[in-house]
Parts: sequence; structure tokens; C-alpha cells
Amino acid sequence: MERVGPHCTADDILADLELHDAGVSRSTVYRALDSLGRAGVVRPVYLGVGPARYERADAEHQHAVCRVCGTVFHLEHGLLREFERHIEEQHHFHPVRTEVLVVGVCDACSHAPQPMTALPRVVEHSH
Repeated sequence: MERVGPHCTADDILADLELHDAGVSRSTVYRALDSLGRAGVVRPVYLGVGPARYERADAEHQHAVCRVCGTVFHLEHGLLREFERHIEEQHHFHPVRTEVLVVGVCDACSHAPQPMTALPRVVEHSH
């Protein structure tokens, strides 16, 4: 997964393995991702459209995705602490994990004369 990059799909992993002549089947990739997910090594991430993407489970952040160009912004987990505290205090509910996806338009796309069609990129820890 490290070679393929963050937010890779099972097909991305399979394509990388085929480049390196690993001789691994699609079902093996899916079984491996399922096992790694149950072991807490990776987790599936859903970015609004398309297949599940996978990232390391130790990545404590949420995502914002530009609906025009597909840029993925990482949002710090700390931004959700106030929300989690509210749920605990007002509803007596104890969050174990909070998952948030914010969909919108990034600054570059909002100022572009025509919609951008660049490949998705990852922007680390936005504020």
C-alpha cells in the first residue's frame, strides 16, 4: 500500500502488484484487505463516489473532498473533539470513532474560470 499511495483502491493495489509481476489475483487482494482491516492495520474510506479506498488505520484524520477536481484534504481528528464532547454531554453517548466526510469545492476550483479536471491529489492536514 505504501508504494501505491494514500486512499488507494483494491484495483490500484492489484495494478501495482501486476506491474511487479506478483501473480496475485483480485480475490487475494480483497481477502488481504479484509484481513488487514479486521486486524486494525488498514481501514476502508468512502469519499462520496467510487469504490472504497484504503488507508493506514493509524491515520487520525477525517476527509474533505472537492467535488470538482477530487482533491482530498485531511482534517485533523482534533476538529471533531468538540462535537464528540457535545454528544457525550447532551446525549450520554460515548463515541469510539467518528467518521466525517465534507464534500465541497476547493479554493482553486472556486476561482477557476472553467471547472478543473486535474487528477485527485491529497493535501495533508488542512485547517
